[in-house]
Amino acid sequence: MPPLGDLWSLVPELWLAALGLLLLGVDLLVGQGAKRAVGWVGVGGLLLALLPTAGVAASLPGGARRIFFDTYAVDGFALFFKVLALLATALVILAAMDYFREAARRPEDFSRFEGEFYALLVFTGLGLVLMAASADLILLALSIELVSLTSYVLAGYLKGNPRSNEAGMKYFLFGAAASAVMFYGFSLLYGLTGSTSLYVIAQKVPRVPRPALMVSLALMLAGFGFKISMVPFHQWTPDVYEGAPTPVAAFLSVGSKGAGFAVLLRVVAVAIAPSGLDVVTLVAVLSAVSMFLGNLLALPQRNIKRMLAYSSISHAGFILIGVAAFGGPFGNTGLLVYLFAYMFFTLGAFFVAALIGAHLGSDEIPDYAGLSQRAPGLAFLMALFMLSLTGIPPTAGFFAKFYIFAAAIERSPALLWLVAAGVVNSVISLYYYVGVIRAMYLLPPVDPTPIRGPSALRAALWITGAATLLLGLYPQPLVVFARTASLLLP
Repeated sequence: MPPLGDLWSLVPELWLAALGLLLLGVDLLVGQGAKRAVGWVGVGGLLLALLPTAGVAASLPGGARRIFFDTYAVDGFALFFKVLALLATALVILAAMDYFREAARRPEDFSRFEGEFYALLVFTGLGLVLMAASADLILLALSIELVSLTSYVLAGYLKGNPRSNEAGMKYFLFGAAASAVMFYGFSLLYGLTGSTSLYVIAQKVPRVPRPALMVSLALMLAGFGFKISMVPFHQWTPDVYEGAPTPVAAFLSVGSKGAGFAVLLRVVAVAIAPSGLDVVTLVAVLSAVSMFLGNLLALPQRNIKRMLAYSSISHAGFILIGVAAFGGPFGNTGLLVYLFAYMFFTLGAFFVAALIGAHLGSDEIPDYAGLSQRAPGLAFLMALFMLSLTGIPPTAGFFAKFYIFAAAIERSPALLWLVAAGVVNSVISLYYYVGVIRAMYLLPPVDPTPIRGPSALRAALWITGAATLLLGLYPQPLVVFARTASLLLP
C-alpha cells in the first residue's frame, strides 16, 4: 500500500482519469442533439483539475520528491507541464464543440461520435501529464503509448473523409516505427545500467561504454524527435496535420510537442548528462536543421494547415535552442517560457483555420482574401498570431524568442552561431506569415458575405489572442512561474 502522501500527489492524475470515465457516462445519458453538454463537462472538469494541481504545488516543501518507488516525479517541472496540458486540452475542447456543430452539416457527418471525442482528448491529456512526470523507463513507455494510441484515433476521426483516414494510418505507421526504435534505445540503456529508474541510471552512466551509450541515445532521440516533429523525424507532420480534424492538429502541435520536450529534457538532463557526452552540439545541429528545413518547406505552401505544420517543425528547432542552452538559470526559464507562450499563439492560429475551414470548406490561403472586410475581429486575431509566430513585438512570440536567444548566449559563446541561425530563420518565416496577412488585408474578397464565428470557438479565440498580447506586454508572471518550475527539477 503506497503512503497517503503518494496518493495525494496523484490527485490531478486520478481526477483526469475519473473525468474521462465521467464523460463516457454522460455521453451515454444525453441525446444525440445535446452532445455539447459532454464538452462543457470536460472543459469544467479540466479547469477544476487546476485546483488539486495548485494544491500539490503548494505542498512541495521547497523541493521535489519521487513517489511510487522513485518511478514518478513530483516537482515544479512536472507541475508546469500539467498546467500546460490541462489548459491546452480545455481550449481544444472549447474550439472542437463548434467544429462538430459545423460537421453535422457535411456529408461525412461524424457528430454522433462527439462525446467519445472529448473523452479521448481528456485521456490523451492524462497521458501527457504522465509523460512529463515519468521517472522510470517502463512508466515512460506506457505513458507514451497511451498518448500515441489515442492520438492515432483522433487523427483519423473523420471516418468518411479519405484524407483523415490517410492521416490516421500514416500517423500510426510512423508512430509505431518510432516507438519500436525508441524502446530498443530504452532496452539498451537498461542493459548498460541494470536499472529502469532515470535517477539510478544517472549514477551509473559515467561508467558505461561511450559508444553503446551513444547508440542508445540516438535511438531514443528518434522517438522523442517524432513526438516534437524534429528533423529528420518530421515526415508525418504535414500530411497528418492536413488530414486530421483541425482541433486535433492544434492539439498535436501543442500538447504532444510540449510533453515530448518534457520527456526529452528529463531523460537528457537527468539520466544522460552525468555521462559527460557532448549532447549540446548534437542538439544544436538538430535545432538548426529543423529551423531551416521547416521554414524553407513552408515558403511554397498554399494550404494553411500544411503551412502551420512546417511552421511547427521550424518552431521545434527554435525550442531545441532552449534544450541546448538548458542548464543555466536563463536557459531553464527560457525554454519553459517559450513552450507556454507557443501554446497560445499556435492554438489561436489553428482555431482561426478551423473556423474559416468550416465556413468556407477550404483551407487554402488565397481563400482568406478580404477576410478583414468579412470578419474584422477574426482577421485581427489571425494577424496577431502570425506576427507572434514570426516573433514581432509586442507579442508573446517576440518575448519567447528573445528569452531563448538570450539563454543560448548566456550558456556558451559556442552557441552564438545557433542564435544567428535563429535570427535568419525568423526573417525567412516573415515571408510566409505575412503572406496570410497580405491575403486578409490587401486582396479583395470574392464573396463579401460577413463571417460570424460561433460562441465557444470565438471564446477560445479571444482567450488565446488576449494571452498572446498580454504575455508580450507583461511577461513577468510567466517568467516567475517558469523560473520556479525549472528550479525544482531534480
